[in-house]
Amino acid sequence: MRDTKESRLLLVLLIAIAFALITVDIRGGEDSPVDGARQAAATVFGPIESGVSSAVDPIGNAVSAVRESGDRHDRLAELERENAALKAELGSDDRSRSRLKQLDKMLGTAGKGQYGIKGAQVIAIGAAQGFSWTITIDVGANDGIKRDMTVLNGDGLVGRVTTVGPNTATVLLASDPDFTVGTRMEGSDELGFASGQGDRPLRVELLNGKAEVKKGDRLVTFGSQADKPFVPGVPVGVVSRVDPSGGDLTRTLYVTPYVSFSKLDVVGVVVQAPEKDPRDTVLPKKPKPTPTPTVTVTVTPSAPADGQDQQEQ
Repeated sequence: MRDTKESRLLLVLLIAIAFALITVDIRGGEDSPVDGARQAAATVFGPIESGVSSAVDPIGNAVSAVRESGDRHDRLAELERENAALKAELGSDDRSRSRLKQLDKMLGTAGKGQYGIKGAQVIAIGAAQGFSWTITIDVGANDGIKRDMTVLNGDGLVGRVTTVGPNTATVLLASDPDFTVGTRMEGSDELGFASGQGDRPLRVELLNGKAEVKKGDRLVTFGSQADKPFVPGVPVGVVSRVDPSGGDLTRTLYVTPYVSFSKLDVVGVVVQAPEKDPRDTVLPKKPKPTPTPTVTVTVTPSAPADGQDQQEQ
């Protein structure tokens, strides 16, 4: 358009009309007379504007993409956290099931021996007293725990209480070299004393040097005077080796304990001794012997060769 007097007048007129329309639109609000025209224009030109904006604004598109990518990353991280939490919960459930199984087995053992027990959980290994084979449990004097009480689990003898605090107690394990307990052989009633040897089998000295003992025989606690520190009948272990009898006053045995001292979790402190000695009733059932397969070999005589038949004839 040429810069003439008429064009300048037209421009001023158009500007005046534009200001007038803006004023009318603002004062009219939602009832503005130009609202219909504005909506119609948006319908017609909206898609075009959107396409042009996408085409001419790559920076805006990139920012939007990064923002969405960040949202997706945050969601992924959230899902990973949820997944980890579910795994932890599952692991916790597995551990709870394991503890319930241990508790159920321990209650069965206590029921067979008629022991009154206080359940406890192992919360630490070792103690400040310098014992090499000890555990700390989460019950103490406030729970009725006293020094020199027997400690067991579902498998058998764990140890004895040596130190008691208000809410915790220290247990000397049967595997400790300073640990000694009176034992009785199943069936024969031969008496002895078992001592810990760390991670090796218990060493048992039988009082009868001529006692008939064999591998696989089982031992239980003999019990102490007034049932402290040991109640009778708690399973101790199985004979794994017998030293040859050399005419000594005692006989040495090596016993594999029933309890796995490196896997202790749920234990029970015997707070009430049985009214009578349970004898061998607490011992687990003996495994059935596996029959030895018998192999029968049948020899079938082979047929003689044709040449041999002719020579014999």
